[in-house]
Amino acid sequence: MNLIEKYNVPGPRYTSYPTVPYWNNKPFEVNTWKERLKYSFLNYGGRLSIYIHLPFCESLCTYCGCNTRITKNHQVEQKYIDSVLKEWTLYLGLFPTRPVIKELHLGGGTPTFFSSTNLKRLINGILNTSILDAEAELGFEGHPANTRFDHLKTLRELGFNRVSFGIQDFDPNVQRLINRKQSFEEVKEVVDQARSLGYSSINFDLIYGLPGQSVDTIRFTMDQTMSLKPDRIAFYSYAHIPKLKPAQKSYESHLPDQLSKQAFYYTGKKLLLENGYADIGMDHFALQNDSLYHSFRKGSLHRNFMGYTTKKTRVLVGLGASSIGDVWSAFNQNEKRVEAYQELVENGEFPIVKGHVCTPEDMILRHQILNLICKYRTSWTDAEWRAIGQSVNQELLDELEFDGLITRSKNKIFITQAGKPFVRNICMAFDAHLWENKDVQASFSKTI
Repeated sequence: MNLIEKYNVPGPRYTSYPTVPYWNNKPFEVNTWKERLKYSFLNYGGRLSIYIHLPFCESLCTYCGCNTRITKNHQVEQKYIDSVLKEWTLYLGLFPTRPVIKELHLGGGTPTFFSSTNLKRLINGILNTSILDAEAELGFEGHPANTRFDHLKTLRELGFNRVSFGIQDFDPNVQRLINRKQSFEEVKEVVDQARSLGYSSINFDLIYGLPGQSVDTIRFTMDQTMSLKPDRIAFYSYAHIPKLKPAQKSYESHLPDQLSKQAFYYTGKKLLLENGYADIGMDHFALQNDSLYHSFRKGSLHRNFMGYTTKKTRVLVGLGASSIGDVWSAFNQNEKRVEAYQELVENGEFPIVKGHVCTPEDMILRHQILNLICKYRTSWTDAEWRAIGQSVNQELLDELEFDGLITRSKNKIFITQAGKPFVRNICMAFDAHLWENKDVQASFSKTI
């Protein structure tokens, strides 16, 4: 059995610890969460990150695992923005001082489903009630087929400096199978426009393991990508979760086998490295002029529900249906259903439906996992090990070391070059909740 076969098991992506399936939701006291939020806000200078979930899409991309609402009715825009701004007002009521925004991201769904006028009203509603840090990063996700020059121009004028385009694959047959259609010409046009407007970082999302892919289509997609030279690339493994996303059943007969998927990954990664991209972390690559690369080199890279980020804040406010927040020692998630989310906000309630308050052990394990996934190494004190040692999967660590994926001493672990593609598996060794509740593990996508 090769290492890919051995370690390609269901596992978390570690945008939090504990991960969402293991949150201690009952009882989750919103008042306790509020106190944790205020504590983190005050003790870390009122600096925060904001994620805003805009769930609407005009059509369903069948590979997608996000919380979406499919509609062509754009009358939903204004009411949804009203709700998000009312939710933000609830947060402002908890903050003792004007918040300082270090990072703001629009995700979805399709943020560019919304008109530039409505997006401007949304962002102004946030920025007019806060302080924008001089080095803040503001970014959004754009569908190349519906991102207009007006979107790019309006958001740039509001301070946005990053844009991420969901490409997934340039091959027409693959696009047809996943219902994600955009031509190379459309992508080139929006990339050129973004650069002309002064966006400092352009990201492409690419996926391997999609139906209809082959080594040749991966090479084709990489060739097309390299001709546009985005600053960052996220090269993800496709997550096949048909129980949660039934639309994925439509192309199961076209999915590649595991050996083919392995070949796709190594083909794509080789081409990225040959074209000057550095391997930053799990699935992420960046050119050396990009801030993500600089953050990785300095050891200041951070990871949260928005993925890898250069801005480490102890408060992440999640606004909108299904958004997740992080106040460092506690997490929360909003109601997923749009109408139910809006009803709660209209009634003056935080639309939170579940969360988790971290234990002291959680906090130590979280620190270890963040180090591993952001720095490829971690260490601990003797006191910390006494607190977590019984919860760490020693058998898995022994296997990882035997297979040459990590090296370790008494109080340290280093991930080897060979171990980098297996960073999720290595983090799993420190996931106490995972091993206490193995039955939930199957709900995750596979690690490779």
